[in-house]
Amino acid sequence: MAIDIKVPTVGESITEVTLVKWIRKDGDWVERDEIIAELESEKATFEINAEQAGILKTAVAEGDTLNIGDLAGSIDTDAARPEGAGAPAEKAEAKQEESKTVAAPQPAAAKENIKATPVASAIIADKKLDPKTVTPSGSNGKIFKQDVLDALSNPGRKPGIAGFSRADRPEKMSNLRKTISRRLVEAKNTTAMLTTFNEVDMSAIMEIRAKNKDKFKETHSVNLGFMSFFTKACCFALQEWPAVNARIDGDNIVYHEYCDVSIAVSAPKGLVVPVIRNAESMSMADIEKKVVELATKARDNKLTVEEMSGGTFTITNGGVFGSLMSTPIINIPQSAILGMHKIQERPMAVNGQVVIKPMMYVALSYDHRLIDGRESVSFLVRVKELLENPALLLFGKDPVKALLEV
Repeated sequence: MAIDIKVPTVGESITEVTLVKWIRKDGDWVERDEIIAELESEKATFEINAEQAGILKTAVAEGDTLNIGDLAGSIDTDAARPEGAGAPAEKAEAKQEESKTVAAPQPAAAKENIKATPVASAIIADKKLDPKTVTPSGSNGKIFKQDVLDALSNPGRKPGIAGFSRADRPEKMSNLRKTISRRLVEAKNTTAMLTTFNEVDMSAIMEIRAKNKDKFKETHSVNLGFMSFFTKACCFALQEWPAVNARIDGDNIVYHEYCDVSIAVSAPKGLVVPVIRNAESMSMADIEKKVVELATKARDNKLTVEEMSGGTFTITNGGVFGSLMSTPIINIPQSAILGMHKIQERPMAVNGQVVIKPMMYVALSYDHRLIDGRESVSFLVRVKELLENPALLLFGKDPVKALLEV
């Protein structure tokens, strides 16, 4: 019997996807629940698993665009299991037995699963040369002795390549990149976007991290980063200036009584913005753990549509790439986005003296239709105040004043 492999429903607003990759090829034997294909929608990447064991028959090619419910292929469950394709339990036992066996040393080329002649492999092993630095001249990427000698005599340069070619390489734009492109243009064309800047003295936060990072990691099993401080500060400021946490819906303004903070993450296929739900109610450790979880999923293309939907305010950190200053674009339908940047030591005037301080420029891009200059500037000044005085993050105000209720 043949079981159809159909494109599953992945979200209410998603009508088509792209088949990015067949992980198992046409004619392969697949086990039940084995991942066989990778699909990409305009919001996320997800996988298709085999419903039953059998022979895979593909009906579409990699790169094809499919509608929800379209036939991607089928599995012939009546096909005989080929020799060598043991049942899952047998495979597990074989793998366990294999792990008990001590493998003999292999040349570097063999370990890397790179094709090379015996002489070439011996030279690579003897010289402890990275096979990836060798340009193969043989068919199907096979490395010959002369290829290795050329690599040794011309370290850091690929032999036979004088310079860049003048070839053009067209590549189909992914659904995710199309969506990013469309949304960025839409944000520029449909909002009255303006950016205000300020700078933050990061001395206090860096001192706290230096003193407590080891104990924090030991206690919570996660590193103490900058994102938790910024998220906490933004949540306090968003509650004080609710227009920054709101959005326009037709003729209405929708105010959110919670802070679902989107964090911009650079994934292999483009920028994604997963959401930290109810960040205002989370501890520093909970925020850091959620950031790591979402960033890891983004890098592995494992984010779900739900994890990237919603969000009331966005934080983006261009500083990890070395950006000193930028004007981030609003993540519509939100009305504001905070841009973090590189921490750089600069001379600052403090009480009439020039002092070197670790400073960070921060930028708030906002929709001027909803947020006035007073609100945007006051919001950013409040974020700056909270970051430069981290003790305020405990109550949102000075601990002594909180104690005295003044």
